[in-house]
Amino acid sequence: MTETRPDPRTDMRRGRREDLRFTTGRGRYSDDVKVEGALHVAFARAPQASGRLSGLDVSAAREVPGVVAVLTAAELAADGIAPFSVPMKVKGVEPDGTGERLWTQTPRPFLVADRIRHAAEPVAMVLAETAHAAADGAEAVVYDVEESAAVLTLDDARAEGAPLLWDDRPGNVAYAWAKGDWEAAGEALAASAHVTRLRSQVSRVAAATMEPRACVAVPSADGRLSVWASIQNAPSMRATLAAILGRPAEEIRVIAPDVGGSFGMKSGPLREEVLCAWAATRLDRPVRWTATRSEALLSDEPGRDMLAEAELGLDAEGNFTALRARLTPNVGAYVSGRSTVAIGNFGGVSGTYRFPVTAGQVIGVFSNATPSAPYRGAGRPEATYLTEMAIDQAARELGLDPVELRRRNLVPPEAMPWDTGFIFSYDSGDFPKVMEQATQLADLAGFPERRAASEARGLLRGLGVANCIEVAGGPFGVLSPDHSEATVGSDGRIRLAVGVMSAGQGLQTAMTGLAAAQLGVSEDLIDYVQADTDVLEVGKGMGGSAAMTTGAPAVREAVEKVVAAAKELAAEAMEVSPADLEYAEGEVRIAGTDRAMTLAEIARAAEARDLALSARGSFKPSDCTYPNGCHVCEVEIDPETGACAVVAYSGVEDIGHVIYRQMAEGQVQGGVVQALGQVLFEQVVADPEGQVLSATFMDYAMPRASDLPAIDCAFAEGMPTAINPLGAKGVGEAGSVGALSAGMSAVRDALARAGVRDFDMPATPVRVWSALQAARGA
Repeated sequence: MTETRPDPRTDMRRGRREDLRFTTGRGRYSDDVKVEGALHVAFARAPQASGRLSGLDVSAAREVPGVVAVLTAAELAADGIAPFSVPMKVKGVEPDGTGERLWTQTPRPFLVADRIRHAAEPVAMVLAETAHAAADGAEAVVYDVEESAAVLTLDDARAEGAPLLWDDRPGNVAYAWAKGDWEAAGEALAASAHVTRLRSQVSRVAAATMEPRACVAVPSADGRLSVWASIQNAPSMRATLAAILGRPAEEIRVIAPDVGGSFGMKSGPLREEVLCAWAATRLDRPVRWTATRSEALLSDEPGRDMLAEAELGLDAEGNFTALRARLTPNVGAYVSGRSTVAIGNFGGVSGTYRFPVTAGQVIGVFSNATPSAPYRGAGRPEATYLTEMAIDQAARELGLDPVELRRRNLVPPEAMPWDTGFIFSYDSGDFPKVMEQATQLADLAGFPERRAASEARGLLRGLGVANCIEVAGGPFGVLSPDHSEATVGSDGRIRLAVGVMSAGQGLQTAMTGLAAAQLGVSEDLIDYVQADTDVLEVGKGMGGSAAMTTGAPAVREAVEKVVAAAKELAAEAMEVSPADLEYAEGEVRIAGTDRAMTLAEIARAAEARDLALSARGSFKPSDCTYPNGCHVCEVEIDPETGACAVVAYSGVEDIGHVIYRQMAEGQVQGGVVQALGQVLFEQVVADPEGQVLSATFMDYAMPRASDLPAIDCAFAEGMPTAINPLGAKGVGEAGSVGALSAGMSAVRDALARAGVRDFDMPATPVRVWSALQAARGA
């Protein structure tokens, strides 16, 4: 078996193996799972954002034709199902920054019995023979709420005397965390020739996955429970369900079939999936639920929503002297392990730069909003945004070229490996090379001419440049392994079961291609299985750009072991020493002879002895990897209408060894589009009472193909990581990390030409026009 890099043929341009079934309507999603006699679920949800449930009457709902059951918090309590949240332990500080404190999660009821803390909280679960009957039943639920004042924004929640969401959390502080010497950084700032101060809001956005959340739960006669769900980690879901339902994990099977997008939001589990599993067990009947689009926009956990604050010090030559950084996430009504993404990825504020002193804080704040969750990048884009916007602002204040200011402060390649002195330590990279390649790709030298041409047409043209870095393969500081299993059948087909999973990334193509190249067989011989706990009960699932950094090495080891097992079995069958055998292209051969056994023959020989030609592989990295890049964006703004258009976009990423260029490009481009959607359009909006106003795609705008130019993507190669055997650094979140900053940098640059100093996302026409009018004094 060869020990070389993956075969170049795996860098395919003919398309992904998944694409045929997806584009011809043959994908199989959770809602496609057909089960006879399944009850349909609808939830009665509170329209109020804050109050107490003083009365709940479900008698009329139970009389609706077709309704089989209406379940409430009373039934949950009777079955011993307690409120739950994803565990959280944050070793932080008191809200005033003094003293240590361990911050933990708040309990989240599956169905509200008393306190309502955000709009759309479920108060009752209706199960009926048809979806229409379930919806009618939900409409018939009657409840009374003693409404109370809601706090929705960070400023409202932190105001003196603001209503508390949790009595034991004064000031609505969900957690407070600090790193570095805040006072020492302050002293360095005080000694600096110039200090820039940034305060900017990162807006709240919806994951808006193509496939809404869905769940099908089926109890079987043998007492087992099977759950199909649109999630991104089946083993984690199984463990959670076992803990909540009080059942052995072996009695629960969780399957995530094709998943139409996740972006971190589906890393849950959220309330509805757990309720479906519980109801199926309680009623001993199959149960199914698929969120409507409006229901998803109300109940899916949103992302981002943080206040970014920074103090950046510079000396007289423009060298960075110190950075003090603070992120304040609006965690919503409940805090859990899903609320702390800003902490785990906060090291990204160091960026690709040399900061002699860095100190940081992350302070989570409660509000009467849907709890927040990871969203593509999960704190990485926000950390980068904080630093990159501060650099832009410093350049404007000092009259410096923002590109040159960045270049002056980059970590040089000869300094690698580089300890930032603040959380992260980079193992490899050439940041100046990446930036140079990106600025050439974007034709930065031609920008003044393009700006002049735009101005001749009455338009404001802005340039945004952002250097970004992310941490991949983590979580940082809590590294976990991934697993894989390769099994050869008697027909010679190979079942490849992986612990990593795809929600649209193309991992069937990637993993089968890597295994086929390693085995020297056709990819058509490999059957790909993901996210089925009856096949592989362990696995990392999806998240953290870990597929190539952790999942692929686990596949590599499984293939290595199955080949070794094949040699052992063949040696016995051919009565030779395993040392006399060699493997190539699906055969084990006695070296120097024509005597050989195919994998199929070896598998049949194993089966005759009640054995299986199967092996498991696992891989746990020794550290995270640090993909990095430079993104360049250009926008044009029409000052008469406020319309903002992205007219050019380029990005260069160092993702280590590029294994599947086409899919890597797609990952970067997809992340860029999501981030630019946030820059230009996307924002979850609620009225002062907490009613979500952006609960349809008529109200929640997302970018269309016609809104964006072609995204020019390239890779800086020759800098593989040694953290994993493939040399890959990861790519899944790269586009979103760079584009949020590059896009807003370009918007701010264009507006600065018209005297607008401060501007926060999104750059909708009315917001841009209003900012321009204010700058004119109109």
